Amino acid sequence: MPKKKVDIQKVQSDIAAIAELMSGVMDDNAVPRNIRAAVEEAKKVIVTATDDVAISRAIYLLDDVSNDINLPSHSRTDLWTIISELETLKEKLG
Repeated sequence: MPKKKVDIQKVQSDIAAIAELMSGVMDDNAVPRNIRAAVEEAKKVIVTATDDVAISRAIYLLDDVSNDINLPSHSRTDLWTIISELETLKEKLG
């Protein structure tokens, strides 16, 4: 099966937009420190991502903390949005 043709500039633009959403969660003082740390780690992973495996790792990190009971509901929604965007990006790369 032939590999999908990927527009690198579009992917980089998508990653930058997702990283901006992640920065919004990390800057929110209502979000617990452990969750901000996980979002920061996921952001590092996607910024240096070279394949869909790295994107999967970021999704896993965010999905893991999205169920934290201490997470404010507005931030949970933000995380779900980020996860959704990452899944779309993963499909483009895969």
